[in-house]
Amino acid sequence: MSTKEQKIANFDPSQPGLADASIFGLPFTAEESEFIIIPVPWEVTVSYGAGAADGPDAVMDASFQVDLLHQEFPELWKLGMFMDEAPASWKTNSEKYKALAQPIIAALEEGEDIADHPNLQADLDKINAASAQLNAELKERVLYWASQGKKVVLLGGDHSTPYGYYQALAEQHDSFGILHFDAHMDLRIAYEGFTFSHASIMYNAIQLPQITNLLQVGIRDFCEQEVDVVRASDKVKVFTDADLKTAQFEGKTWRQQVDEMIGLLPKKVAISFDIDALYRWYCPNTGTPVPGGLSYEQVTYMLNKLAASDREIIGVDLVEVAPGETDEWDGNVGARLLFHLCGAFAKNNGLNVGERIVF
Repeated sequence: MSTKEQKIANFDPSQPGLADASIFGLPFTAEESEFIIIPVPWEVTVSYGAGAADGPDAVMDASFQVDLLHQEFPELWKLGMFMDEAPASWKTNSEKYKALAQPIIAALEEGEDIADHPNLQADLDKINAASAQLNAELKERVLYWASQGKKVVLLGGDHSTPYGYYQALAEQHDSFGILHFDAHMDLRIAYEGFTFSHASIMYNAIQLPQITNLLQVGIRDFCEQEVDVVRASDKVKVFTDADLKTAQFEGKTWRQQVDEMIGLLPKKVAISFDIDALYRWYCPNTGTPVPGGLSYEQVTYMLNKLAASDREIIGVDLVEVAPGETDEWDGNVGARLLFHLCGAFAKNNGLNVGERIVF
């Protein structure tokens, strides 16, 4: 019996997770785990609500209270999930460059031209360089774990954080699409001058030639520039929250809508999940909330359907979880969604997650 098999035999998933263990209280090492979760505590370019840099810690803390017997994936925990340790410089640089970004954002809000302020322009250049460096370091970290045969999942941080992850996927795959759950299109071009803004992640992503499709679900906030990007690109298909709800009100089922959306995806798919795609009551402290949204059951149903489809899930990122000051609700929802995302990833890739529990 291997060490991992011994740990499985001795571990009681009905008890609270082990306090000194990795994410979800699981007893496995990185080497014994099928999934490596890379935390990216970064939120340099946020211009409204803050807290996403603390998202990985909030999800980690809440994960110990997640019941491991998942109805859809009852054996998932046995595959093992391990939270990687982010370089200390990521959090330090996030705080450093976020402080530099605030005067730039304030000047723009006053109608100033940053080019007229050499000191602010110099800081903007430093921020863009630091963001590019984060992307490069993250890409190498993703490729390292992938070379070890691991399924790599990114846990942000704001929505700028997955770009290096997409660069790594683009190095591994000739072509793929992104299934993007979000309240926002994130198709702004260098928003507020920041090349790697959280509001520009999907614009940057579709510049990668390997990304052939971007399917956006639950969108309910966008600007004219983003609409122009959508109309000018043959890569992007948008399902706004308003259009999805209107179709449902007029008799179209969620199953029909999900089948239609999955049918538009290419063979290989990465999932990008911004927590604010959900109704705000699931994520009251997320940085840029918008009225409306998808229910938790809607998104997990769609993930289950994708997992059972002939598409191949090649990656997952979860971003914009921000902890509350007095409760763990955002982290709780984030941890449970992360667990489900890993389950869909595993099942789709032919890993043993057990048979769905039927009562």
